[in-house]
Amino acid sequence: MAKTTTSCPRCRQPVVADVEQLFDLNQDPRAKQRLLGGQANQIACQSCGYQGNFSTPIVYHDPEKELLLTYFPPEMGLPANEQERIIGPLITQVTNKLPAEKRKAYLFRPQTMFTFDTLIEKILEGDGITKEMIQAQQARLALLQRLLTTTSVDSRLTIIQQEEAIIDAEFFTLFGRVIESAMAQGDQQTARALAGLQQELLDNTSFGRQVKSSAEASERMVKSLQEASQSGLTRDKLLDVFLTAPDEASLSTVVTMTRTGLDYEFFQVLSGRIEAADGPEKEKLETLRGTLLKMVEAIDQQIAQQMEATKAILDQILATPDIEKTIRDNAQLIDDFFVEVVQAELQAARQNGDLERSAKINQVVDVLKKLSAPPKEFELIEKLMQVGEDAQRRKILEENAEMVTGEFVQMLSTLASQSESQGQPPEVVEELKKIYRLSLRFTMEANLKK
Repeated sequence: MAKTTTSCPRCRQPVVADVEQLFDLNQDPRAKQRLLGGQANQIACQSCGYQGNFSTPIVYHDPEKELLLTYFPPEMGLPANEQERIIGPLITQVTNKLPAEKRKAYLFRPQTMFTFDTLIEKILEGDGITKEMIQAQQARLALLQRLLTTTSVDSRLTIIQQEEAIIDAEFFTLFGRVIESAMAQGDQQTARALAGLQQELLDNTSFGRQVKSSAEASERMVKSLQEASQSGLTRDKLLDVFLTAPDEASLSTVVTMTRTGLDYEFFQVLSGRIEAADGPEKEKLETLRGTLLKMVEAIDQQIAQQMEATKAILDQILATPDIEKTIRDNAQLIDDFFVEVVQAELQAARQNGDLERSAKINQVVDVLKKLSAPPKEFELIEKLMQVGEDAQRRKILEENAEMVTGEFVQMLSTLASQSESQGQPPEVVEELKKIYRLSLRFTMEANLKK
């Protein structure tokens, strides 16, 4: 991703945006998710708080589906030859990254999408998602927005009753993503409002009651698993827990948690039970075995696919001249699974005696350690917490004035709110609030002196 400076659409102040024009699944399997999820080409203005899309030319490439799509924002108003000058090098890059045997005719006939919505629809169409399905999802999104802006509980319940037909699994999935987004941004007020609305949906819709019942059953299953683990979890005990599952959703929850325990010996135990049983009990055990085998296979396939995709990302990072910059520019790709793959690949490289690959992966490990280290601001907060007098804290703030910014004050506010909502000791919360107020006053005084 390249950085560019543009003007905020609202306040016209300069703002730096991360621009991504090429979404090539051959080079980055996660590029598709960034584009469809609205994570790419976003503007966040520090001056007025505006957040929105940044219009830029886009080339999308999916070699498996033989899709090469181009999109040029009409508002840019550039003539065709200028559009080709910008898009051309991106298409050349796509072609050059493919082996000769995979350079097929579709690469010479890129499809032009005249609107961004058409681009998204075309990509989803390749996944079997029709325009009608998209419209249904848009209806769910519109309903969610309508519920969020309706302040009266009675009015919300009326809307829920009227629109219950589209409050289904897809709606709850969409709702869950909105809650995750609010929590990730530290927006506690919105998260609490969403949690309240979620409870209304669970209590007052047919599907919601099913979800609630299934969740309660899963909780009981997890509790049974925990109780069985207290005296040592054996394969026989694990099988007994599985046999109490009221439905596949509850069973799937526990299978996911205990995948490592579902080994050859476990299935031997299960086969022994089947041989010793007869009638309905035998049939129940045989059905359970078939279900467990399918679930284990699905989990293993998902892990293998994720492993392959993550390894491809790691290989792309290792191929770049500046590993640290590449990782920092793509920090959103780094998760626990990525770290696990890095460790596995490092061990494999050492076993194979591949010193060059080992050295490069070690560079990745070093960068990950830097990224996981707490920000300097947290060190400052910790230092402030260790002293109790305002005068001492004031002195520390003065010594670190360059770090005491609006962002630092906002961090303190968020930290205090989170500590309170998470049930931290009242004295800790109060000290954080004191430091927040002192820091806020310090920044205001500093601004007045400018």
